Amino acid sequence: MPDDGNIVRRTVDFKPNADSNTLLRHREYHRLHRLFVALRPPGAMRRKLLDIMDGVEGARWQDEGQLHVTLRYIGAVERPVAEDIAVALQAVHAPALDLALSGVGRFDTGSRGRALWAGVTPHDAVAALHRKVDHALVRIGLQPEGRAFLPHITLARLNRTAGPVDSFLAAQAALSSPPQRFDHLILYESHLGQDGAWYEPIVRYPLR
Repeated sequence: MPDDGNIVRRTVDFKPNADSNTLLRHREYHRLHRLFVALRPPGAMRRKLLDIMDGVEGARWQDEGQLHVTLRYIGAVERPVAEDIAVALQAVHAPALDLALSGVGRFDTGSRGRALWAGVTPHDAVAALHRKVDHALVRIGLQPEGRAFLPHITLARLNRTAGPVDSFLAAQAALSSPPQRFDHLILYESHLGQDGAWYEPIVRYPLR
């Protein structure tokens, strides 16, 4: 995963070559793209989070390239819809955000699964951007976000064999950081590999 300074806008060419009728290109056109919209934490914040990832047996800690603040989960879509999404997000206009780390928590059930997370604040600023992203996607036909929005950065995934987390939660309850600037909205594609998911930044949209 490239660092922020190396993430560039990739040409979102989701349309097949009109001169090709091969089965391969047909399959590629209909391949599903697992998308989400997120903010990428600055380097100092990512390093601080990596430093606290310890103390829970069996936890699948996130690596540096997986750290993000999800604004809108989209899910699997075909190329024409992915192209529409990339264009629709150009209409999202918002100022850059100055966000700080604020405590830790866990998800035990539900659509987010079992996980440890770090909070970010102020909530209202992130929630306002979330709503703008959601509205932009609803305007092109996607369903509105169906779950309550809680701005956070996932630290670890927990399976049924993971050890107790209470000691970690207590030790990191006061987690904090100085406010840091988040100045881009990013459309990511999630890829599943042998070692888990990795996230490819597709398009960066400036916040200013």
